[in-house]
Parts: sequence; structure tokens; C-alpha cells
Amino acid sequence: MFAAHAERYSRIKNDAFLHPELIREAGSFGLPDEVVWYERPIVKKIRHLRAGQWGHALSTSDLPRRYLRTVGLPRRTPVSYVGHHEAHAWAGIATSGFDSAAVIVADAIGEFDCFTIFGYSPESGLRLRYRRRYPHSLGLLYSAFTRRCGFKPNEDEYILMGMAAYGQPRHVDDILDTWMSLDTPGYRLTTNVHRGIGDWLPDARPEDLAASMQAVTERVLVEAASWARKEIGAPHLILMGGVALNCVANSVIAREAGFPHLWIFPNPGDAGSSVGAAAARLRRALRWDGPYLGTPIQRDLDIPAVVTSLSTDGVAAVANGAAEFGPRALGNRSLLADPRPVDMKDRVNRVKGREKFRPFAPVIREELLHEYFDVPVPTTPYMQFTARCRAPEAFPAVVHVDGSSRVQSVSRLEHPVLHELLRQWETESGCPVLLNTSLNSRGEPLVNTWREAESFGHREGVRVH
Repeated sequence: MFAAHAERYSRIKNDAFLHPELIREAGSFGLPDEVVWYERPIVKKIRHLRAGQWGHALSTSDLPRRYLRTVGLPRRTPVSYVGHHEAHAWAGIATSGFDSAAVIVADAIGEFDCFTIFGYSPESGLRLRYRRRYPHSLGLLYSAFTRRCGFKPNEDEYILMGMAAYGQPRHVDDILDTWMSLDTPGYRLTTNVHRGIGDWLPDARPEDLAASMQAVTERVLVEAASWARKEIGAPHLILMGGVALNCVANSVIAREAGFPHLWIFPNPGDAGSSVGAAAARLRRALRWDGPYLGTPIQRDLDIPAVVTSLSTDGVAAVANGAAEFGPRALGNRSLLADPRPVDMKDRVNRVKGREKFRPFAPVIREELLHEYFDVPVPTTPYMQFTARCRAPEAFPAVVHVDGSSRVQSVSRLEHPVLHELLRQWETESGCPVLLNTSLNSRGEPLVNTWREAESFGHREGVRVH
């Protein structure tokens, strides 16, 4: 019925604390019968002890029952707990529409689990088939390389993924020799990298380190998925956890692992585990109509006016309908632009305050997707896969240096407004594609309200619709 990110209310990027306004808005749908927490806190504190994080281990202020009272939930509301990777897995299962599936969960760390493979069927439920536990974390290793390359760990991993296209995977063997060894279906780390890898290989180019870590990640995930296809036998694969935000790796899995059907919940990281925790408690599918579950901006979008702004200014901001639940703008809190001018990427980067090397996503009507992009899945409504653009010279602002695009397809059923906007834009311009990026400035969360959207427009000189 409703799902939203705390950061959209506090305006603090990646805010981990529930916000009173978020609780108030959720409460407008009714008081909860029960709260389900997305991990087991006592088990997590045991891991804190093992990791030497004594402050976290001995603190009691973060215990869920005590913490939830501070954000305004009724004192007598029952609280139950599910395992962290169980919550991740169920967020995928309950929204996939699959009757059975193999499920891979890969993240930095839950309580102890860092990499798990499950089989699911209605008869047997969720069954663990493989696990790697702390400190053997693929996610932590990727975050360590994010820091090594000069970015913020646990936040800028997507930048490392984009940088990888500028490098060569020259250091794959160095990574395997120094930090990890591969087994079937997974891996183990030879060193705990929770605190980073320092200035490892100080003379290496960051671009080559990024490409090498990306290649290792893809290899681990493809081999794990191939093993799951053989050993579990389900025709469907679900990817969850923060690592499932790696759309380049997702595309390699889709092409190479042999699964005909692949599902990734559009919010596969910890924020999405709020949905997963509820689903794990219920142990059944949820009604899933799409990710537009957050704060509504109740304004009718003037589509011809948006097309006019795009035609005259080249860019237009759209803030309309319910906010997206997930890290990516999917048409309701979006900055749109004409992808054809060669300078448009630099222009939008200046508006956003981003690094020049980072790519932007194209958005296109679903029925035209495969005509313009060689995407490895039937549809990609949530920007979860990269694809080779079939006409890169036509849309230079949305094609990365390696010729790929992280594409979003739009169906008339799931997002009729954006679908119609794309249709009218093509009628006016002859171009079937728009550049789509999040409506926010550097270091800020997506705008949540119309007032915030207007502030963005005044600040950046962009018309807001």
C-alpha cells in the first residue's frame, strides 16, 4: 500500500533512521497490527562482538523495540523478526509472480550471512542451499575497492561500476591471488576487508582496478547462478541484496547463466527489505503493481507543456504521481532531456554536479525496446540491465563509453503517463528516446514534494512540470 525512503523526508542521503513524517504518512493507511524487523538484532550484536565493534555490540539504544518507541509507534505494537537474507529473498519472491525459483542474495553483510543461494517452492518453502558468512563478503570487497578508487564506500559503488568501462581488467589475477579464492558455487576471502584494502597496488590506474573488481564480481555471480540452475532446477532466478543493483553484472547473468526468466525487485538493497520482512512474516506473495508507492504529488501532468520544454530548452523536470520506491528515478521524480545533442550529457552533468564520466539512462516505450537496444531480457522497466545501443550515434547522451546503456522500458499498463509523454515526444521530435536521470542535486536524495521540485527548478534553472 505504501513504501518510502527515510532520506526523502530528512533530506539526508542514505539516512538509516526512520523519520517521524515517514511514520505519519504510513500511518495514514492505518495503524499497524504488527511491525516486522528486517534482521535479528541479537545475532547481529554477536557479529559486532566478533568484528571488534564493541560500541555497536554493547549499545541498547538501537534495539528495535526501544528504537521504534522513539519514532512514534504505539508502545504495545507487537514486533517480530526475520533473518536479513530471508527478508531480502522474500522481497524478491513475493513480488516476482514466480511459483518456484532459485534465489541469490549478495550484499555487504546482514547478521552473519553475506552471500546465500536458496531454492523456493510453495511445497518446500525457502530452503538454504549455499552460504558465505562474515567476513567472506563479496559486497564488502566491492566496497573496499570503491574506497580504494577514491569514492565513498556503501554509497558510491554505482560510480565504480560506471568507471569500470574506462579501464581494463588487468588485475583480476592480483585480486584472486591477494584477496579471494573461487570455489563452486561461490568464493571465500583470504583476508577480512571490512576496513578496506588501503592503498593496494598504489601504481594501478583506478579505472583498471574498477574494471578488474567488476570482472571478478561478474564471474562469481555467473558461476553461482549457473550452479543454481543445475542444482535447484527452477526455471526462474531472483537476484536480491545490494549487489543486485549492479546492472552490468545482471546483464551478464541474463546472457550467460541459462535462466529463461530473471526477476530483481526494483529496491533490492536494505531499504527494500522493509517489504521483504513483511513478506517473510506472511510467507506469501504480495500484491505488486509496481514501485510507485511513496509520497504522492497530486497534479495532472501537462504532457504537451513537457514536450514544449524539451523542444525549446532541451531539458524538463517531472514531479508527478507517487514517488518511486527504490534508488532510481523511473518517471515520477525525473529530470528528462533530449539525448541527441552531443553536449547534452555534459550539460546535464553540470546541472546535477556529477562526475563527467558517469553515464545517463535512456527511457523508451516498451514496444520499441528491442528495435533500439540489444537487451538480454524481454523488458527492463526498472533500469536493472545494460544493453548495447543499436544506434549509438543517434543518442550520444545516453550511451556509455563502452557502447552500453542502462535502459528503462515503459509499458502503457504500468506507467501510462510516461508512455504517452514518450509517444508525444516522438511525434514532435522524431526521437523515440529520452534521457532520464533522478531529480536531485549532487549529494541530495530525490525530491519528494512539489515544493522541493520547485526549489530544484529555481536553483538549477530548469522548468518543472
